[in-house]
Amino acid sequence: MADKDVEQTGEQGYGPEPWWADLGTWGSIALIVFGGLAALILFRLPGTPQELAAGYHGAAKVIAIGLVMVGCTLLNGRGNRAAATEDTR
Repeated sequence: MADKDVEQTGEQGYGPEPWWADLGTWGSIALIVFGGLAALILFRLPGTPQELAAGYHGAAKVIAIGLVMVGCTLLNGRGNRAAATEDTR
């Protein structure tokens, strides 16, 4: 295929957003709780395999994504409030 056949729109062509992009505050808190419950179940569940590192790693990733999303949401809200108070002065 030649370059003349490809339409150039000027956009970067990024892929779709990640699955956690539109969770918001409550969805992020739910991720933290879900990750904590998953780690607790892996810790307490009888008959689990001896190698639990993969399960703990997955639960830790879910908790970390939730913590980052909550932090970003709270910092964004704080910045919006600061900008709103500057506009009223």
